[in-house]
Amino acid sequence: MRAAAAAAVAALLALMPLLAQAILIDRVRQLAAKNNVTCILVFGDSSVDPGNNNVLQTTMKCNFPPYGKDFFNGRPTGRFSNGRLATDFIAEVLGYTKAIPAFLDPKLTKSDLLHGVSFASSGSGYDDFTANISSVLSVSKQLEYFLHYKIHLSRLVGGKKAEEIINNAVFIMSMGTNDFVQNYYLDPTRPKQYSLQAYLNFLISRMSSDVQEMHRLGARRLVIVGVPPLGCMPLVKTLMDTATCYQDYNKVSASFNSLIRRRLDSLRKSIGLKTGFVDAFAIIQDAISRPGRYGLAETSKGCCGTGTVEYGDSCRGLTACSEPEKYVFWDAVHPTEKMYKILALKAVASFDESLLA
Repeated sequence: MRAAAAAAVAALLALMPLLAQAILIDRVRQLAAKNNVTCILVFGDSSVDPGNNNVLQTTMKCNFPPYGKDFFNGRPTGRFSNGRLATDFIAEVLGYTKAIPAFLDPKLTKSDLLHGVSFASSGSGYDDFTANISSVLSVSKQLEYFLHYKIHLSRLVGGKKAEEIINNAVFIMSMGTNDFVQNYYLDPTRPKQYSLQAYLNFLISRMSSDVQEMHRLGARRLVIVGVPPLGCMPLVKTLMDTATCYQDYNKVSASFNSLIRRRLDSLRKSIGLKTGFVDAFAIIQDAISRPGRYGLAETSKGCCGTGTVEYGDSCRGLTACSEPEKYVFWDAVHPTEKMYKILALKAVASFDESLLA
C-alpha cells in the first residue's frame, strides 16, 4: 500500500509542472483575448528567424539536416535549432499558430498574414554593419519588409482593419548577440571607432531609433528579448579555451541588458509604448546552473557534431545527439527546442496587463 501511495504522489508531483503550464497558458490566452491581441510580428536575428535567410545570398543558413530534426515532419526550415523557436511557442500560447512563418517564405499564405509573421534574419543585429558582414537583412531592411506586409494586409482586409491588427499586435525584437560575436569581437572596424562602452551606447541608440520607427509604423506593444550569457556559448568557451563560462563576455551581456531595460523604460514614458523585457540571460544562466530543475543534463556543449565549434554550415549533415531534450544548446551557439520552450514559457509568464491591456 505504501509503495502504491508513494507512486501516486510521485505521479502527482510529475504532473504539477504540466498543470502549472496549463493554468499559465489559459491565463495569458484569456488576457490576450480580452485585450484584442491580434498576432505576433517578429524582428531580429537567428533566435527568431524561421527561414527568411533561405532566400538570401548568404552563408548564414541552416535549411539542411540535422537542423529541424524535431520540427513538424522532421524537416529543416531555416530555424537554427532542432525544432521550434521561442516565438513559435509564444504564438501557440496566445492561440494563433504553432509556428510563425518567415515573411519571405514563397509558400506564405494570405491567412498567415493574419496570424503573424517574422521578418528576422539570422546574423543580423542592432548595428546595420553587423548584418552587412553576413549579407543578411538589417533591421532597417526588416522594417522595409514590414511596410510590404502592411500593404499586403491592407489589400486583404482593408486599410482600417489592417491598422487595427497592427495596433493590437505584439511586436517582438530579439537580437544583439551578433553585434558582439560576429562584429565587435571579430571584425576590427568597430573597435577602431568605438571603445566597448561607447559601442554599447551606440547599439542602444540604434535600438531606440528602430523602436521609435516601429511605433511610427503602428507598434503599440513591444517585447524586447535581452542578449543571452554570451560567455556560456560552447563556441565562445572553445575559442577562449575555458571549461566554464567566459565571464568577461557575460559581464558585457549583463551591462547591455541593463542599458536595454533602462532605454525601454524611457521609451515607454516618452512615446506611450507598452513594453516587456525577456531576461534571456537570467533564464539561460539558471538552466545552465540548475539543469535538473528543467529536466536538462548537458549544459556545456551542443548536440550537433562535437558540440564545441559547429553551427550553421559546419553542422551540415553531421550526426546529432539522440536526446536533444536534455541539452541546453543544439549547436555551438543556438539553444535547443527544449530551451526555447523554457524561454517562451518564462516570457509569457511575465506578460501582464501593463503589456497586453
